[in-house]
Amino acid sequence: MPKMKTHKGAAKRVRVTKNGKLMRGKAYTSHILTKKSPKRKRNFRKEGPISAADTKMIKRKLGS
Repeated sequence: MPKMKTHKGAAKRVRVTKNGKLMRGKAYTSHILTKKSPKRKRNFRKEGPISAADTKMIKRKLGS
């Protein structure tokens, strides 16, 4: 049986924490920032967790 390969697109977008949770970067950060409040833009910098519905599929893509 061949080895399972990591899905590189998923690996670049997702980080696995020490406890096995998956963290992702937030969307809506690239343009049209004038109408977004500073508080909202500041919160975009933080990572967010991946929803429970998607974790099984993404963990399989990461090979973990």
